Amino acid sequence: MTLEGILPVWKPAGFTSHDVVAKVRRILSIKRIGHTGTLDPQVTGVLPLCIGRATRMVEYIQELPKEYEAVLRIGLSTDTEDMTGTVLEEVSQVTLGESQLRGVLESFLGDIEQIPPMFSAVKVDGKRLYELAREGKEVERKSRKATIYELEILELNMDQKHPEIRFRAVCSKGTYIRTLCVDIGRALGYPAVMVSLIRTSTGNIRKEQCLTFEQIVQLKEDGSLQQHMIPMDIAISHMPSITLNDQEALHSLQGKKIALAANRVAHADASQTIFRAYSPDERFLGLFEWKSTSQVLVPAKVFL
Repeated sequence: MTLEGILPVWKPAGFTSHDVVAKVRRILSIKRIGHTGTLDPQVTGVLPLCIGRATRMVEYIQELPKEYEAVLRIGLSTDTEDMTGTVLEEVSQVTLGESQLRGVLESFLGDIEQIPPMFSAVKVDGKRLYELAREGKEVERKSRKATIYELEILELNMDQKHPEIRFRAVCSKGTYIRTLCVDIGRALGYPAVMVSLIRTSTGNIRKEQCLTFEQIVQLKEDGSLQQHMIPMDIAISHMPSITLNDQEALHSLQGKKIALAANRVAHADASQTIFRAYSPDERFLGLFEWKSTSQVLVPAKVFL
């Protein structure tokens, strides 16, 4: 059986996202595979891999919101914004109230501006920032917009020299949780650093669905791995769907534009122009872009 779909992998610490792709490619002896969002080597968590034709869905899945659990330590800062770096500043005493902390966290909800950390994969003049940082160089970085949808305190340890806060964050693609931790500390008036980070979901793909390398090996040997993969259309279930009739379905598979009455897509959010299309027997046909001015569906990704 040819494997196809989204393989939800639990990335262990010490692996880059590229390392995970390479290892799973060796395990499955498959070439067509790609990941849906970079995780730093020390970070663990959800890393969906697209297998086979599902590699055409990477751009849609990697745009989905991410959920993280992080531990923030107040009173300490490093050059990497996490505990792998060199300590730059440390204070002997931190005095904070819980209400003050909650108020500051609430102020970060919504759209925020972040400056990418030097130890990140952002490219400047063709070089990764972390490559420049390892050379001892620091360059000017442009701020980037990120969106914090949810921030929830999970645990507080305020009675120690450097208080720690474990929190859950739901945020947009491209959000730097390390930088969020530093900025929260700055808003509180103290240096701060990220101690640990786990990605607990990408879109609707959660940690409970993820497989370790060992489980992938075992399921492959059992011949049951496909049953644990997520179908392409389910991974993007946030997109509106439309059911085509038999003739329209045939035309869609031929890559033709499909004229539709506007009331057939009236249920969709006006800002959402990409639809998941299905045949009358509920087969996933692909993704189509709705052109409201000409009232046609235009093929974006067709799956024969």
